Amino acid sequence: MAPRPREQPGDRERPSEIVQAERLKITEVFLSLQGESRSVGWPTVFIRLTGCPLRCTYCDTAYAFHGGEWRSIPELVDEARAHGVRHVCVTGGEPLAQKRCLVLLGALCDAGFEVSLETSGALDVGAVDPRVSRVLDLKTPGSGELARNRWENLALLTPRDQVKFVLRDRADYDWAKRTVAEHALTARCEVLFSPSFGELSPRELADWIVADRLPVRFQLQLHKLLWGDEPGR
Repeated sequence: MAPRPREQPGDRERPSEIVQAERLKITEVFLSLQGESRSVGWPTVFIRLTGCPLRCTYCDTAYAFHGGEWRSIPELVDEARAHGVRHVCVTGGEPLAQKRCLVLLGALCDAGFEVSLETSGALDVGAVDPRVSRVLDLKTPGSGELARNRWENLALLTPRDQVKFVLRDRADYDWAKRTVAEHALTARCEVLFSPSFGELSPRELADWIVADRLPVRFQLQLHKLLWGDEPGR
């Protein structure tokens, strides 16, 4: 048998070529104002990945469950750069349902963006690039997906991260208040309480927070006040 030819430099895929081959299913990429979280109000590029294993009762992005188109990671980074802003938010659906989301997050950080990840918290966040601000949406009883919470994620949170509770009613509020206390969440990271749009009165939630002197941040979904449920805004 003839000897196997010696491998020459360049025979293997270079890392950049591997990344070039990595693709994600994308529902939309658009520029808007960040409507939630610590970076609320900042012009932000949103990269919305397709697909989600959850079916929350209050979901406002069901159009991202299916469809989408395959896009390469370098193409997505270039499109984000073309918008000329500093902040990028990777969202869904549930972005971590696509494993290559981790590659995208790292590539965006390498490109110099301030990157946030909006995730349900149902999937492991431990492998997310530490430069990313993880916005973890804990599911309340009213969401219908309480059982999907991955509680192990809470021990991984740092002051760079945030935990969000979307609340439909007083029962959700009381549950969230107990959860914050039981897991000492405010000692780990910033905690956000948000009324489910059109279901819980923002004024009522604000009054509960003030009455209980909770060390949490009340927030409204700024984009919905401005544009309603219009996709891509």
